[in-house]
Amino acid sequence: MKRFTLSDRGFDLINTIFLLIILVLIVYPLIFVLSASISDPQAVSSGKMWLWPVDITFKGYERVFANDAIWLGYRNTIIYTVVGTAIHLFVLLPCAYALSRKELMAKKLILWFVLFTMLFNGGLIPTYLVVKSMGMLDTMWAIIIPNVVGAWSILVARAFFQQSIPDQLVEASKIDGASDFYIFIRMVLPLSLPIIAVMALFHAVNLWNQYFNALIYLSDRDKYPLQLILREILVVNQMQLNDPGGSAESLVDQVKTAGLIKYAVIIVSSLPLLLIYPFVQRFFVQGVLIGSIKE
Repeated sequence: MKRFTLSDRGFDLINTIFLLIILVLIVYPLIFVLSASISDPQAVSSGKMWLWPVDITFKGYERVFANDAIWLGYRNTIIYTVVGTAIHLFVLLPCAYALSRKELMAKKLILWFVLFTMLFNGGLIPTYLVVKSMGMLDTMWAIIIPNVVGAWSILVARAFFQQSIPDQLVEASKIDGASDFYIFIRMVLPLSLPIIAVMALFHAVNLWNQYFNALIYLSDRDKYPLQLILREILVVNQMQLNDPGGSAESLVDQVKTAGLIKYAVIIVSSLPLLLIYPFVQRFFVQGVLIGSIKE
């Protein structure tokens, strides 16, 4: 049985304390926002509420969900996220696997072009003109297609395939008569669940939080994603605060409600992703360690 020295115990103690501090820094803001969304705004602003809810009220959520467009935004965002993530994986995985193979012709030239896009891009106006010329304005494809895959994703997935898929497996399969397509579908993909989960999660989070592209390319309110609907709720609420009409009491109530809505909007937009993450955490941890350990 291994005996721990004093220095080992000291290192474990310091490491534990450090990790606990990191845990508190991550968890506390989440608990605070959740508690603030159902607490009396005056208790929040005065510092009386610092962790657990005080004078619980759901008025903020009532105001948010009273807007029927919130469900339309959820529907649109779910569609954009699911379809966009599926297309992302459909493009990313074959591309990354091909670039991981030594026998690919002009591999260095293709990689150079991929890396070039990490340093330079066309800019906002040229991108808008391209989207417009392709007839994608005011469609879901304007949200999905322009950022369907990035150089960083290709390089990370390529590194995974290089480290996790043995050349001997591919060569043995080819000797048995398997085609590249068969090898990729039946052998490579089943062994690549960690990188698939990581890339899917990263891209899904990006699409779920999509705001700027939707603001530029979409004009039909029925196609707005959740983030634009929530922005609209906040803007309308702010305009009501700036309205000089009304009594002093109503103004105070509006200010309090504005604080509740602000925190409620954060929870409404973040909760679905927080609920999904535990189911992919195992694959996520494996995927993010790509390249950290060399044989």
